[in-house]
Amino acid sequence: MNQMQRLEKRWLKSDAPTFAVGDTVRVHVKVIEGEKERIQVFEGVVIAKKGTSNRETFTVRKVSYSVGVERVFPVHSPFVEKVDVIRSGRVRRAKLYYLRSRQGRSARIAERSVETKTPKPAAAVGDSVETESQPVS
Repeated sequence: MNQMQRLEKRWLKSDAPTFAVGDTVRVHVKVIEGEKERIQVFEGVVIAKKGTSNRETFTVRKVSYSVGVERVFPVHSPFVEKVDVIRSGRVRRAKLYYLRSRQGRSARIAERSVETKTPKPAAAVGDSVETESQPVS
């Protein structure tokens, strides 16, 4: 491990948020105005993630008053308080830049369904499958 990696390791968040491209997230950002400090929420779709380790960033896009707004956040920034995943999106791309030219229904992303595989109960040894039998005359 070289000296630069040791320096960067100190600044990594231990509770880094887990989300993927296509997810709808709510980012809580610390904003400092003069001497006051407040939390501002930015909610939108994650359209890109890039970088590794300390330099990792993600881009969130939302439409506000018919104008598309994109904002890039560093994952390990002290100004990013927390990231809440509102909805998980099902996408097949790493970068969703095509959403910039889409509006309305075509800009929607399908929700990723989480399917849990539960084993079907096996029939007991003594149970038999009863079939309806017609009386033979």
